[in-house]
Amino acid sequence: MTRTAILSDIHGNLAALEAVLEDVRGENVDRIVCLGDVIGYGPSPCQCLDKVMEFDFCVLGNHDSSALFDPEGFNMAAEQAIFWTRSQIECGPDGPEASKRRMKYLCSLPRLVEEDRAMFVHGSPRSPTNEYVFPEDTQNVKKMEKLFSLVTHVCFQGHTHVPGVFTNDLRFVRPIDTGSGYVVSDPQQRFLINVGSVGQPRDGDSRSCYAIYDEERVEFRRVVYDVERTVQAIEAEPDLDDLLGYRLREGR
Repeated sequence: MTRTAILSDIHGNLAALEAVLEDVRGENVDRIVCLGDVIGYGPSPCQCLDKVMEFDFCVLGNHDSSALFDPEGFNMAAEQAIFWTRSQIECGPDGPEASKRRMKYLCSLPRLVEEDRAMFVHGSPRSPTNEYVFPEDTQNVKKMEKLFSLVTHVCFQGHTHVPGVFTNDLRFVRPIDTGSGYVVSDPQQRFLINVGSVGQPRDGDSRSCYAIYDEERVEFRRVVYDVERTVQAIEAEPDLDDLLGYRLREGR
C-alpha cells in the first residue's frame, strides 16, 4: 500500500515548506506530490521550486501559470507579487542555467494527473487549474453533481487553502472531525479532498496543512512553522505587500 504525502499551495513560503518536509520525514511515506501554486505571494520562489522539483510529481497551479503568462483576476498585491516572482525565476541569484531549469520545469507541469482511481488537480476536476470549490458549494447541487460526475473515486485538490472532504452526498467534513483519518476505501463512494495549504492557510489556523493518503484513508496533518521568518522576509522585499506576511499570523 503506497503512502503519499500530498502538499499544495506552498506559495514561496520556504519556512513552511521546510517544516512540512521535516514532518513528512517522520511519517514513513513512499512519495511526495504537490497540487500546485508552488510560487506566488511568498519571498522564496526559487528555493521552493528547487525542493518541489525533487517530488514525484506536481500539477500546475494558477499562480504557477501566471508566472509564465499574465495573471488574470488577481488583486493588486497578488499581481505585484507574481510579477516580482517571475523576475526572481527568470533572473535568479544562482545564474542563467538554474533560471532556465526552473522555467523549463514550470512549463512542463501537467494540469492534472490520474492514477488508477485517484485524480490530482489544483482547482477542480472540471477546471484543473482555476476553479474554486468552497465548503459552501455543498449548497450548489448542480455544481457539485457535475464535479462528482468527473471523479472515478477520489480527487485531491487545493486552491482554496481550506482543507476538508467533500462527499458525494454533499457534505463537507472538516479535518477536526476526521479524527485519525477519514476512510475513503468504499469503491462505491466518491470524494473531493482539499488538502489545505502549506504556505498560506486560510481556515483560521496559522499552521501549515497537508495530507497523507494510503489508498484507504486520508489523514490531515498540521505543522507549526516559523511564521515570523516569512513575515520578515516579505517585509524586507519592497515589491511584496507586507500584508501578505501579516495575514499568515492569523491563517487568513
